[in-house]
Amino acid sequence: MHVQLSKLRQAYRSKVVLDGLDLTLAPGVTGLLGPNGAGKTTLMRTLATVQPPVGGTITLDGVAVTSERGAREVRRRIGYLPQKFGWDPGMRIRDFVEYAAWLREVPDARRSDEVEKALGQVDLLDRRNERMSKLSGGMRQRAGIAWAIVGGPGLVILDEPTVGLDPRQRLQFRKILSELKDTTVLLSTHLIDDVAAACDRVVVLHSGRILFEGDVAEMAARGREGLPGETPLERAYMELLPVEERQL
Repeated sequence: MHVQLSKLRQAYRSKVVLDGLDLTLAPGVTGLLGPNGAGKTTLMRTLATVQPPVGGTITLDGVAVTSERGAREVRRRIGYLPQKFGWDPGMRIRDFVEYAAWLREVPDARRSDEVEKALGQVDLLDRRNERMSKLSGGMRQRAGIAWAIVGGPGLVILDEPTVGLDPRQRLQFRKILSELKDTTVLLSTHLIDDVAAACDRVVVLHSGRILFEGDVAEMAARGREGLPGETPLERAYMELLPVEERQL
């Protein structure tokens, strides 16, 4: 799925959060970086059609989303995992993921296979009959990732998906991303090493505006010595921030 945001504006009452934002997303994994309060979650909620923008346009595969009816139609093709997602404590993992497939209108004939595939990708297939309330935080997060990817949506939006995952599970998550190269993925994270390891492109957001959009290698090349950070990508990120925010 190709995504085009043009002059996107989002606000809460009188507070402007996104201000005339232009962004293009294509198949592959795009990392979204930025400090707390940059507008990352607002951007993802708007892109997922959870809340309509107050200005500008969202275009998916050449079709502008201009109404609630249009938003309902494109939601079938979007997998969205918010930072804090809801779940019924009595639900089994399998039921939870199958509900996502049903919402995405995955045909009955292949819904079961798609659920099994998603659970296998997040290493929960052998735990599929466990209740959501019995899971550890990391397992619940993996169930959420399965929710987002089941049925092969064209656009997958992941807001801090590696929170609660241990190092092995984070490596597994990166493997999942590597299998989604034909999908348009927007990944918000505070872990720059995840961006370096798993993303093709990166967007740096600050105060509702884009400070950088481009290839990960292109950004890393800007990471000059003398700035805080252990890697070129970390130093490049710090260089993009306003001077007063670079001090540790």
